[in-house]
Amino acid sequence: MSEGENVKVAVRVRPFNKRELAREAKLIIDMKDSSTYISDPENPGDEPKKFSFDFSYWSHDGCKEGGDGYVAADPSHPHGKKFSDQKSVYQDLGVGILKNAWEGYNSTLFAYGQTGSGKSWSMVGYGINKGIIPQYCEDIFKGIDGKKAEGAEIQFEVTFSMLEIYNEQVRDLLNPSSLKGGLRVRQHPKKGFYAENLTFAAVNSYVEIESKIDEGTTNRTVAATNMNATSSRAHTIVGITFVQKAKNAAGEETAKTSVVNLVDLAGSERASSTGATGERLKEGAAINQSLSSLGNVIAALADRSQGKNVKVPYRDSVLTKLLKNALGGNSKTIMVAAVSPADINYDESLSTLRYADRAKQIKTVATVNEDPTEKLIRNLQEENDRLKKMLESGGVAVPTGSGEDGIEIEDDMTEEEKAELKKELEEEYQAQLLENAKEMEEMRKSFEDKLKAAQETSQATAMGELREKKKSTPHMRNLNFDPQLSGKIIHFIDAPCKKLGNKKGEPSDITLVGPGIQEQHAVFSNESGKCSVEPASATVRLLVNGDPVNERTELHHTDRLLFGTTQLYVFIHPKELADSKNKFTEITYEMAQEEIAASSGFDMKTENKSRDDMLLQEDLVDMIPQVNEANSISEELDKKMKFEVIMVSPEARGMLKGRTEIMVRVSHLETGHEWVWTREKFLDRKCVMQELFRDFTDGDDWDVSPDRDPFIEDPNAAVHVGSVKVWLQSLAYKIEMKEQLEITDFRGQEVGYLSVEVNPCNKKGVEYTEKDDIFVESPDDLIGKELCFIVKIINARGLPVRFTDVYAKYLVPLETEPTLTKVIADTVNPNWEHTRQFSFPKVPKELIKELTAGAVMIQVWGKQKPPGHKKHVNTKMQMEKMATAKGQVSAANTNTKVVDAGKVKYMMETVLLKKREEKLARKVAQFKQMVEVAEKSNKVRIQTDVIKGVLAAPGQNEANKCMSKIPKDSGGDEMPKSSTCVIL
Repeated sequence: MSEGENVKVAVRVRPFNKRELAREAKLIIDMKDSSTYISDPENPGDEPKKFSFDFSYWSHDGCKEGGDGYVAADPSHPHGKKFSDQKSVYQDLGVGILKNAWEGYNSTLFAYGQTGSGKSWSMVGYGINKGIIPQYCEDIFKGIDGKKAEGAEIQFEVTFSMLEIYNEQVRDLLNPSSLKGGLRVRQHPKKGFYAENLTFAAVNSYVEIESKIDEGTTNRTVAATNMNATSSRAHTIVGITFVQKAKNAAGEETAKTSVVNLVDLAGSERASSTGATGERLKEGAAINQSLSSLGNVIAALADRSQGKNVKVPYRDSVLTKLLKNALGGNSKTIMVAAVSPADINYDESLSTLRYADRAKQIKTVATVNEDPTEKLIRNLQEENDRLKKMLESGGVAVPTGSGEDGIEIEDDMTEEEKAELKKELEEEYQAQLLENAKEMEEMRKSFEDKLKAAQETSQATAMGELREKKKSTPHMRNLNFDPQLSGKIIHFIDAPCKKLGNKKGEPSDITLVGPGIQEQHAVFSNESGKCSVEPASATVRLLVNGDPVNERTELHHTDRLLFGTTQLYVFIHPKELADSKNKFTEITYEMAQEEIAASSGFDMKTENKSRDDMLLQEDLVDMIPQVNEANSISEELDKKMKFEVIMVSPEARGMLKGRTEIMVRVSHLETGHEWVWTREKFLDRKCVMQELFRDFTDGDDWDVSPDRDPFIEDPNAAVHVGSVKVWLQSLAYKIEMKEQLEITDFRGQEVGYLSVEVNPCNKKGVEYTEKDDIFVESPDDLIGKELCFIVKIINARGLPVRFTDVYAKYLVPLETEPTLTKVIADTVNPNWEHTRQFSFPKVPKELIKELTAGAVMIQVWGKQKPPGHKKHVNTKMQMEKMATAKGQVSAANTNTKVVDAGKVKYMMETVLLKKREEKLARKVAQFKQMVEVAEKSNKVRIQTDVIKGVLAAPGQNEANKCMSKIPKDSGGDEMPKSSTCVIL
């Protein structure tokens, strides 16, 4: 094993889900043997991209469900032979992990892919279709029972742990009351990185493990719901430790230990196409830090496997610290990458395949973990004695190195940084003392004592009672973006009157935590099994099936309820379900959110929509509830900010191409200032808003300094006023363009006019005139020739009065840096008088392509003026006032001029056609003149060179020079006066 072995990588594709079938999604994934192919739906003619892995599992189709519910290959289906069921996946991947465990090797199984890609299907499965985890756990205990039956003198111990990493904090999912701020990640010289005080529960069967997984998932759901956390951005690590204790030949008790880590990585987010991916936000939100750090570690390890000497940045995130052994140390590692088969998920699936492709290059070196127990205890005791002496004497020395493997001094550190590092090392040694002592105590305990302690804290009995009660009692269960977390929180409607509210006021029967939840929010009633709900006051936000509820409303089976902005539930009435002859649809989070979006006026229909429209719809469903949540937090904290979902075309963003994207319009209620945030920026900011709100609800000191406040934007920062799209087709024919064009903002509305010119010129910068007649018949005629032109941005007229310090910027084809005009303050009519010449000595083909079909986006930027008089408003009252006036505002805006984005292009094309028509008319006139000259000179024929010269003549003078050769042509054969001139 000294040379190491590569991480095994498997890719699996699932069937279309209901949402994809409803959207008539197209299949973009194919698999042959161990290779996976992905086709770009935007370019169907292109060759599919090929990726090779250890295993490529086709589970999209070619299967059927048996009488027992197990999904197996269907021999009659064309794809039956290549279908991979749960058992075949386990045989390839899980059996190896099982073998490693018995031999004493550590193993890690990663699951990676976007939320909903099928990770849980491979890892956990459902019902009889068990995934890798349950099959592995069952086989471990079958093996233990088999060894015991054979009379083996071995003591077996299995312990279970479950943690979650969210926003760089580690949460113990078996001990939800653990320290606020999460568990501390420490480093041990032998064990490596570990989560301090993590619960390890002793288990005696797979049923107990299943119960612990259910318990941990429920705790995860409660935490995520109370914190309004996005579960798809959290990583979960399940640890199963398997210890075999036996006597060796010398009569010493030895312990062979295997740790299997099952890692469910956060869902991969859709890549941004806004170009703003490099922005570092001031609040330093750590939501994506773990996943991006993991990508950097994988890339560095892949480089290292190629012989490159690179530092591996394990210490950059909590996730990479805890997974250091799995990725580059003592572990045998497998990655299962789950991909969606649908065209609407192309970007995410391609990203997943690329991620997995890098991972397969990593090598790990696993060793058997087997030592005599007494020796382990003795070593730990000696280590503790050494550490105590070192700490008491103050002789803590910080080692030097790269910083990769631990707390080490690096070459470029200051004395202050070194002192801080020494302090950190002392803390680590103190923690190491405690961890060693704890480990020695655990080694001396019998497994029976550990089991008893685990059973005392188990919630298994209560959860069993809960399952029984759900079968007969009306209740509501939570809906979550992550299907694994849906249905984990149950609230029973089992009394004539049940009050729902937050935890701040009088105690409620049902307590919910979240933005927009009032002290007294809603009242449920259950009168002889007939259930209803009503708002506790007129100001609370309560929706039933997407519609606001203002009075008592009867509830029926599968009704959807939204309390505040984040607490989404489905009502379950067991008796109504049993008595009904109707088949009820299973309610999902996406269905409920689409219903809310449709009630808000958004078009959520799926018929006759393109892939881009479907992606836009997906983003809408995702963003509407999050923007509502941000508004609620702003109200609760009185932050004076209002957020709105907007759909912005690429032109309105100042871009030449791309798809319409969801963005967020941010308005300051007191100053009237406005900003437009990208989806990514909003999500990062919202994460910090949630943290502030969490501290606010807990009664902690929640306010932060302005530089860390996610609600604050720099009022002096330049903002995008609007854009103008200048088509370059006229330049491709060497025709000047002089226009006053409409400037449009992110809504597509006119916010002023821009006077702009793009004129051909000579290399000295002298502009051509109509007399020069430099028109070319085909843009291809310019290839390899010189082209010079001047861009003029003369002025803007009628800009919004709220802007000052305005300037324009643009980027011409083949340039890498934008050109900026000067900045002009305190006017709505800036006169820039900007001129810049561009020269191409030899025009390349790519420039012709850009000129004939492309454009230049001229963006206008400016600063927002401070208000003359700042209003003082209460956020909640102002929001309510604006909501009441919404209808009047909409009516007032009906006269706003919306600019037709294609109008400028049509206008340019019209000018071009007119110019070409004029050019042709001049040429026809010149040919008529040439014929007249020939007839007057009594010539029967005209030389080809003369005809070519007239045809290519840039102006009338040049044409006249060519025609002056006709009378002098001795070979023209003079003709009788009545004859006809023939042009050959």
